[in-house]
Amino acid sequence: MCGALAVLAGCAPGAADDDGGALPGAPAGVTATAGSATSVHVMWNAVAARPGVRVYEVYRGGAKVTDVPASEHMVDVTRLAPATAYVFTVRARDTEGRLGPPSREARATTPAAAAADRSAPTRPLDPRGRAIGSRAVQLSWSAATDDRRVTSYDVYQGTTRIHSVGGGQTATVVTGLRPGTRYSFTVRARDAADNLSPASPPVRLTTAPGSDDGRGTAPTSFHAATHRTDGAYYLDLDWVAPRTDGVVTEYQIQLDGRPATSLVWGDSAPRGKASYSFYLGREAGESHRVRLRARLPDGTWGGFTPERAVTTGRP
Repeated sequence: MCGALAVLAGCAPGAADDDGGALPGAPAGVTATAGSATSVHVMWNAVAARPGVRVYEVYRGGAKVTDVPASEHMVDVTRLAPATAYVFTVRARDTEGRLGPPSREARATTPAAAAADRSAPTRPLDPRGRAIGSRAVQLSWSAATDDRRVTSYDVYQGTTRIHSVGGGQTATVVTGLRPGTRYSFTVRARDAADNLSPASPPVRLTTAPGSDDGRGTAPTSFHAATHRTDGAYYLDLDWVAPRTDGVVTEYQIQLDGRPATSLVWGDSAPRGKASYSFYLGREAGESHRVRLRARLPDGTWGGFTPERAVTTGRP
């Protein structure tokens, strides 16, 4: 049953199998956010590839601007012109030198330059946070002020900048952390002239020990039901995407304890409630267990939802 499901679901619109093909896949979840009048912060999801990804190539328009090591999934593209619209794509190159297809385009417009602006934004205050299981933390802070405008916030882990979000955002989720580890995070505000604020007070958090089920990063409000059409039974799923600072573009469905299929969205990825339906069979009275998980923006898998039980032919 599961083998047939993987084939059938993989052929459904909007779905795809992991690692399908010799080349690395196109990076999903690509976003671009202006960090200043002359820089844009580009992020993307990790790509699963065999034998493995060596570097990510970042393009501005049709020209490559930089290579990024496979362990990193973001970069600042600098030396840009103020008040200019840009288009970015990302491609993965594997360890054998093969270059995968480009991602979908991500667009960003740099703000106008502020003449002779030497005033940095105020430091972000009242930083708060909580550990989400063993692999993630959620951070938030009060907005900084600037004599012009705050264009972005940079998040630091110790002394290393690990993330950036737009100036209108005062919360984020940091994933890919180690279990049972104490971390210190600070936030700095940036304006269009690239002036950086002093760092916020630190937020010190410790991730949970061991390898938990990651339930804090799991989709929520997960429901499962079946319906019958033209003599066949279908499994109907709906859920709410996990709260992250990026767009979740990929989900894995597990049926009866085994992977059934992966769903991959592009620019149409749902940011709130999502749904999916696939073929189960023609026999009534068959029972199944189902759950799903999301691939987070940093490329790691989040936690599974609680398992739901369904039986064909029963409401």
